[in-house]
Amino acid sequence: MLKISASILSADFAHLADDIADAEAAGVDGLHIDVMDGHFVPNITMGPAVVTGVASVATVPIDAHLMITDPRKYAGEFITAGVSRLCFHPETVEDPMALLEEIRDMGAEAGFAISPDYDVAANAWLLSRADYLLVMTVYPGFSGQKFMPDALENVRASRRIFDRDIAVDGGVAPETARSVHEAGGNMFIVASAIFKKTDRKAAVAALRAAAFGEG
Repeated sequence: MLKISASILSADFAHLADDIADAEAAGVDGLHIDVMDGHFVPNITMGPAVVTGVASVATVPIDAHLMITDPRKYAGEFITAGVSRLCFHPETVEDPMALLEEIRDMGAEAGFAISPDYDVAANAWLLSRADYLLVMTVYPGFSGQKFMPDALENVRASRRIFDRDIAVDGGVAPETARSVHEAGGNMFIVASAIFKKTDRKAAVAALRAAAFGEG
């Protein structure tokens, strides 16, 4: 089943509740939070307070991608704020398996985020222990980057070892949706291709149709 999670990084923060309601009415399956700390990646974005606000109006599940140097320190705050799925980059902690278990113990699904240069094959045993994977098709840190076709190899490699949800994040749009889905991605993380469109319902429908080579 194809799932679409709308990344609020491209939403209008002056009218965030309205944009969330619009995205939900358009048929998204979830909302995605990009968390950046200015250290692991050069940009700074949202913290738990924003998640609390999103959770107060959202009717779909919220997932978060921690692009931060110390995910263990902050994981609990994001889960308390309302995140039901939380992923982090395994290279940011000494014991990724331990943090997976801590996240689960706190009541959320635990995932790994994979940058384009991450060696999936060399870390297959570790990755297979996650509840879900998030595979980046751009380098983490900025919205609106150009989709990297070569990064689809990480999606294919992940699907060979993983039978649960594989989310794909970075430049996912109708033009790239089919290749992402055929590579094994069943969850699209979408920012600009939803929130920068006037008709969000048509945008979501176009993503679903394109994934299956329709339209």
